[in-house]
Amino acid sequence: MSSPNSRNDRELTILEHLAALRDSLFFAFAAWLACAIAAGICAPRIFAFITAPAKEIEGLLQGLDLTSGFSVAMDIAIWGGTALAFPFIVYAILRFIFPALTKREKTILLAVLAAGSFLFLAGVSLAYAKTLPLVVKAFSGINSWVGLSVQTVRIEGYISIALKTIIAFGFVFQMPLVLFVLGLFGIVSSAALREKRRLAIVVSFALSMFLTPPDPMSQIIMAVPLCLLYEASIWALWLKERA
Repeated sequence: MSSPNSRNDRELTILEHLAALRDSLFFAFAAWLACAIAAGICAPRIFAFITAPAKEIEGLLQGLDLTSGFSVAMDIAIWGGTALAFPFIVYAILRFIFPALTKREKTILLAVLAAGSFLFLAGVSLAYAKTLPLVVKAFSGINSWVGLSVQTVRIEGYISIALKTIIAFGFVFQMPLVLFVLGLFGIVSSAALREKRRLAIVVSFALSMFLTPPDPMSQIIMAVPLCLLYEASIWALWLKERA
């Protein structure tokens, strides 16, 4: 820490780099597999947790096939395992690039890992608490407006929408953090981000349109925090540049 320009790792050969990459990929896959198995084992509790926001259609959710339970458990295992394994996957990436970094850069990236995990949980919590109930109400309202009386809702369809929405919020909330890291390493500056503010707002709403179900409220709930986090990245970079 006293000498930010010194490296505390020796230079590696190409074969050693490949071996390190192999170990990191194996660690990431093993972490994902373990998390997927854990999510699959806890599928009944996770299922009850995910269906809680669907109060509008609580009595309509049904499994119509013999394999419905298996399909739901697999979706929970795959998507839930991805969410649980996110910090471990990021750690695997950092573990591979750490030998090329200075001590100060390592400290920064560890702080970024903690911040990324927090932002991921914030995105997941926002999607679960606000977006999913609005999505259910929006689709129910559209059905009523069309004049369609829905008697049965396939559980596979709801679980797919719910899990993808939750995971999308978690991952999209990492984008401002990526910008901040790029700024820390001098790839972008606060002035450049400030100049692209209008474009960033447009991109945030366009991205929200593609990643959320087709109702305006879900898109706004994702886009507005993205714009605020983008603005926070600008100010954080500006303070870093002044320091």
